[in-house]
Amino acid sequence: MGKLTGFLDYARELPEARKPAERIKDWKEYNLQMPEEKLREQGARCMDCGTPFCHTGATMKGLAVGCPVYNLIPEWNDLVYRGLWKEALERLHKTNNFPEFTGRVCPAPCEGSCVLGIIEPPVTIKSIERAIIDRGWKEGWVVPNPPKTRTGRRVAVVGSGPAGLACADQLNKAGHTVTVYERADRIGGLLMYGIPNMKLDKAIVQRRVDLMAEEGVEFVAGCEVGVEIPAQALKEDFDSVVLCCGATNARNLPIEGRTLQGVHFAMEYLHANTQHLLDNYFKNGNPPISAADKDVVVIGGGDTGTDCVGTSMRHGCRSITQLEIMPRPPDHRAADNPWPEWPKVYRLDYGQEEAKQVFGDDPREYLVTAKRFIGDDKGQVSGIEIVNIEWEKDENGRFSPQEVAGTQRTIPAQLVLLAMGFLGPESTVLDQLQLEKDPRSNVKAEHGRFTTNVEGVFAAGDMRRGQSLIVWAINEGRGAAREVDRYLMGRTQLP
Repeated sequence: MGKLTGFLDYARELPEARKPAERIKDWKEYNLQMPEEKLREQGARCMDCGTPFCHTGATMKGLAVGCPVYNLIPEWNDLVYRGLWKEALERLHKTNNFPEFTGRVCPAPCEGSCVLGIIEPPVTIKSIERAIIDRGWKEGWVVPNPPKTRTGRRVAVVGSGPAGLACADQLNKAGHTVTVYERADRIGGLLMYGIPNMKLDKAIVQRRVDLMAEEGVEFVAGCEVGVEIPAQALKEDFDSVVLCCGATNARNLPIEGRTLQGVHFAMEYLHANTQHLLDNYFKNGNPPISAADKDVVVIGGGDTGTDCVGTSMRHGCRSITQLEIMPRPPDHRAADNPWPEWPKVYRLDYGQEEAKQVFGDDPREYLVTAKRFIGDDKGQVSGIEIVNIEWEKDENGRFSPQEVAGTQRTIPAQLVLLAMGFLGPESTVLDQLQLEKDPRSNVKAEHGRFTTNVEGVFAAGDMRRGQSLIVWAINEGRGAAREVDRYLMGRTQLP
């Protein structure tokens, strides 16, 4: 702890963001970097607590408490304060394979658990993390570091999202020969096609993939395991198989009119948009699913819902409405949401901020549900019938939504995006390998061991734990790599 009074001397500051009216005209990242002097001041606010909850990586009431990859946050905060950037990068890479991803898109549960946050605004951990890794790439400190020897063992990783990439990176470091299979045409999974470019530039994803390829990881894109290659063939051809296929089975809304044209899952929309952007940067007109000049309704919240809002704003939508079935969060922590839990408070994320700038208000309507989709004579969605709800306890003490009489109404919609979360992994690979599932339809594999009921087959990430954060996916990918290494070699030195 280099500055004993840092948290008293400096107020919390965040990097500036590009103005909403400016940034909705392009697909560039909206967050800017802070000047070095400001970053050093923010690093000085870290108190190097005796019990630093920021990197505990625990779970409380189903929410992350601290950093799930156990980042050595007080150490690299102090190194940044002292101007020792290369040393800070070394500390950061000890626990996190991809800080350029988490420094951009992680919701930062570490900040929610910062001890300073009990009495003052917490340390700006996320922006410092991003600054360290961006400085590392700029200075040329991030270079290929292939293993000096190979073990002769071959591992297949199915899925190239954050869990699959972290697993492959760690196994490659251990000297195993790793092949990563991805069904999309580009490597990156959720990082490439699930997160819009304005949050995570795809050149940044590709840069890391290229580095891993230089280090010896083999990538096979456009190949769906279970379709082009039978899952059993991988088991026979490799010494071990790690499944990191994600939880891609989207939650549906099977109400009247669901089959109308213009009603899409959020990931259909986001994937098609990013693919169109990467293929031709919209030089050949609008993407296959476009919000241009349409009344758009997003059903569901969370990051995916926000990304749909932000993408629709860049398409030039006529209006945007986001329906949330849950109540509006409080402005400050509620009594039943104490530190160090993640603070469940009202926030205006980037997409909602952009919509408010253009249309005058936060696009979210709370305690609302859709009853049916209304179509025109051509089978195209034209509106949604919605109603307000209240959450009431039933005879078993469980809360359920009840309609509020007299609140039924219709709103216009020519594009509806379903962003209501995911129910678990798709079943093709699971069925082919006859893998056991848990009660939530995820692959049954104990956290910390990651072994399935099939010898030599491991599972990690959202496929095992259900829909979660990128940092948890990296945690699981690293953990699975450790256990695969132990399985193959009888011991392991992977963290």
